[in-house]
Amino acid sequence: MNWIDTIIFIVYFIVMLGVGFFFSNKNKDEKDYFIGGGKMKAGHVGLSVVATDVGGGFSIGLGGVGFTMGLSGSWLLFTGLIGAWVSAVILIPLVYKWQSQHGKHFLTMAQVFGFLYNRKVAVVAAIICIIGYTGFTSSQFLAGAKLTSVTFPSMGIDNMLLIMGGIAVLYTMLGGMKAVIYTDMIQWIILLGGLMLVAVPLTWVALGGYDGIMPYLSADMVSVTANLKWQHIVNWSVTIIPIWFVGMTLYQRIFACKNQKEAQKAWYFAGILEWPFMAFTGVLLGMLANVAIQQGVVPVEGGAITDSEMGMPLLIKNILPIGLTGIVIAAYFSAVLSTADSCLMAASGSFVGDLVPERKKNEKTIVRFSQIATLVFGVLAIWLASSMENVLSLMLYAYAFMVSGLFMPIIAAMFLKKVYSEAALAAMIIGGTVTITLIISGVDLPYQLDANVFGLSASAVIYGLVHWAMATRSRQLTYNT
Repeated sequence: MNWIDTIIFIVYFIVMLGVGFFFSNKNKDEKDYFIGGGKMKAGHVGLSVVATDVGGGFSIGLGGVGFTMGLSGSWLLFTGLIGAWVSAVILIPLVYKWQSQHGKHFLTMAQVFGFLYNRKVAVVAAIICIIGYTGFTSSQFLAGAKLTSVTFPSMGIDNMLLIMGGIAVLYTMLGGMKAVIYTDMIQWIILLGGLMLVAVPLTWVALGGYDGIMPYLSADMVSVTANLKWQHIVNWSVTIIPIWFVGMTLYQRIFACKNQKEAQKAWYFAGILEWPFMAFTGVLLGMLANVAIQQGVVPVEGGAITDSEMGMPLLIKNILPIGLTGIVIAAYFSAVLSTADSCLMAASGSFVGDLVPERKKNEKTIVRFSQIATLVFGVLAIWLASSMENVLSLMLYAYAFMVSGLFMPIIAAMFLKKVYSEAALAAMIIGGTVTITLIISGVDLPYQLDANVFGLSASAVIYGLVHWAMATRSRQLTYNT
């Protein structure tokens, strides 16, 4: 990378750190640190929501999907739009209703579970969030490391994991949720602007425009359905849509909004930004990377790459002119950091808010304790990222673990008149265990379905059985008395 691009890149990081330092002394308590005081507006939160949900994993992962599937891969983020809008209509009003009944402001998703069920359910939910979001943070660090290993080849993936992870952890630790939301806004504007207004048009021209590109793309690659299988629809849907109902990062942003109306507006806004804007931009760049390699414009050993997710970083390095390369690289790092910081907040928020006893927390120490927790989980995420290779797989595994454990209890609470903590605990433990066991075992699952399909199914079945047993027992006790 040219020295001009390097300077642009460094300035970007300095700005992000500056936001963290700016808010470092503005957090007075848990509410300030974890949900920004609960007074944020829809525009700020909406940009933060989409920046968090799409992030580096989807940005790099979408390029890999576009490289292999073409435009059909855009449906991956259509599930994000569905999840955002459905949760805006159904979940958000219920969350505000529960909060009103609770009598005080929620700070974490596990506190919602505790209100709906009991303390034990809240603790299990918090543990699931901590594990899932630590893994998800790792996926973002790995995405950034992959990108920089191409643009800064002398640094290597491991070194870039340390540099990028350290910066993300530092400004998140210092500034809390306010720093996260405002940096997310900046990062998403840089990301979408850098990709749509710089990377796509310049790459398009460099590859010869429509006439130069189309001969290298099959009919399947330019079709929005040809390479789409029913397994893709099922796997993406059961993994991504439910996360809008159980994602701690999203609950924190609901709590950060000043009222229900602002939260719903933020969610509608976020859905539109995910699909069609980011969805087609991401897969199109992946397709252009494929063409660039076929044309020989992007030189690779043997004429092909083994990791499709590396296509887009190689494209950026070899095609974009000096100055603009730095802007686009900063755009991708924006995506990485915008999700990494939110996931760190989710993990540390679940730990401090749900696992640390209230007697150990006071106004003087809570912010500092929260910062230490953010640092610890950030270091753990960097270590985990150093042992993984595929960004999208790591990201979806983290998603799947949380979804399979948490989805059924929240859905049951939304639609059943009476719920039982025993059913929730059983569903959370069985659902998460089944999913992780299937993933680790590496067994070939029927019809190429994701492990999360079976984890969710197991969670639903066990929830139904235990709920029925507890309801039957309750009726018998009532009858006997």
